[in-house]
Amino acid sequence: MSSPFDILGVDSDADDAEIVEAYRRRVKETHPDVGGSAREFQLVQTAYEQLQEGYGTEEYDAEHESVEERYRREQPRVEYLNYEILDDYGWELDDDDLFRKASDAGLDSADYGRLEVEPHESLLEAAEDCGFEWPFACRGGACANCAVALVEGEMEMPANHVLSSNMVDRGFRLSCISAPTTDEMRVVYNVKHLPGLDELRLPPQQFGQAHSDD
Repeated sequence: MSSPFDILGVDSDADDAEIVEAYRRRVKETHPDVGGSAREFQLVQTAYEQLQEGYGTEEYDAEHESVEERYRREQPRVEYLNYEILDDYGWELDDDDLFRKASDAGLDSADYGRLEVEPHESLLEAAEDCGFEWPFACRGGACANCAVALVEGEMEMPANHVLSSNMVDRGFRLSCISAPTTDEMRVVYNVKHLPGLDELRLPPQQFGQAHSDD
């Protein structure tokens, strides 16, 4: 496990001024806008926070979590389920125990599981980082190909050009532009063929690398 000193690239006896200088340097180096990764950028911020809280001093709890452990704890966790498998088991989208049944069914990880969403990342991007091919077309919130049903938790959808207010109230979100705003969330993905959403789809071949499960 890396220590906060390792993450910032300073010696364990560095003074406050050296730590601040190293933090500012590492933030610039790891920022996603300049080619860094969201994970590395967040680790730098977490490391600095731990040093500010007293990491390495006698007062600091010896059992305190590592930078990586704290980073993982702070990432929103999403439990997901593929809508296409509901018919196979006779399940309904509004079943109260839908995710418990999915957990007990021994499904493939592509159909059911959990993933973490990093800062500055959409739900679709997080799924792709895990190697999953969730449906999408435009990536810009202009179609319903990437729609998911939000079952539990909250998601921020900064723009919406296609979903009606009724659809939003029913929990539908566009995974290409939406991200969790709660620590825990449950979604059913691949709901693009549901009534109302089906006519809002676009042909994925229009967008080069778009993916569809049609």
